[in-house]
Amino acid sequence: MWGPAPQPVVLAAPAVLARKWVGAHVSAAGGIERAVVNAAAIGARAFALDTRSKRRWETPPLDPARAEAFRAACAAFGFSPSQILPHGSYLVNLGSQDEDLLAKSYTAFVGELRRCEAMGIQLFNIHPGTTSGMCDPEVSMRGISAAINRALAETRGVCVVLENVAGQGSSVGHSFEQLKFMIELVDDKSRIGVCLDTCHLFAAGYDVSTRESYEQTIRSFDEVVGLHFLKGMHINDSKCALGSRKDRHENIGRGMIGIECFKHLMNDPRLDGIPLIVETPVACKGPALDYKRSLAAAAPVFKQAEADVGQSTQKHDVALLYSLVR
Repeated sequence: MWGPAPQPVVLAAPAVLARKWVGAHVSAAGGIERAVVNAAAIGARAFALDTRSKRRWETPPLDPARAEAFRAACAAFGFSPSQILPHGSYLVNLGSQDEDLLAKSYTAFVGELRRCEAMGIQLFNIHPGTTSGMCDPEVSMRGISAAINRALAETRGVCVVLENVAGQGSSVGHSFEQLKFMIELVDDKSRIGVCLDTCHLFAAGYDVSTRESYEQTIRSFDEVVGLHFLKGMHINDSKCALGSRKDRHENIGRGMIGIECFKHLMNDPRLDGIPLIVETPVACKGPALDYKRSLAAAAPVFKQAEADVGQSTQKHDVALLYSLVR
């Protein structure tokens, strides 16, 4: 149905490894069921995907045959609904004060929740929104929670997961206090949660680079928001310094956060049983860059070359994280 099955990466590790659900944001090009195959090919135990194009507002209903193919692929490769953390469109801004933009954002948001329903997915990750300089952050956050309440009343089963942001521009959701504020205004607490992005944490001023600072940050999140609301994490290093307010992901261990953070994270039992999604950049250096250049003139296969290099980088970062488990 979805093509020949790839051989997943076999990783020797202790039994605790099974409780760490590491994966990556994988491509769904060619059909959403391909995302499952791509996740299996990099040795992932979890994955993220786009349920539709992020560049368009339209969110047509999902073809039932595609939804069934996705469910069948998940069953074949052993992915449960709680191991999948799709990412919402960046066009959506539920905190907007512009009536037209808010209306389009809400329609797209509900459309993606319904796609998740059809695919049997339990979680849906979004960036909360931005004031666009038009209002006080509290006004925007109240609007976000109101939109979520309305959407949850119109859908069933899917938990909306608010991702912490880096604090760039006029975005909201960069502090634990802001995340708490929005969650408290959501009526159904069973269908609201948080995804913590390590790069965004660092950029927003939450140090996670040492054992002590990592522990302090996780404890602070638990005290302010509550670890029971943590539904997933995005595992990224940062190209920029602590408190920079810049969202610039780097490959694991190569950025300003450093490898120590990820050693602690991968051995933290509080983070067992949730998707840990790598969103690191494709490392186009050395052989990988030479490979892409060698195929640059061959238009029909260039896109495949890019996909191969990206998958290789994801496989490396997923394997690296698993190698840190002790």
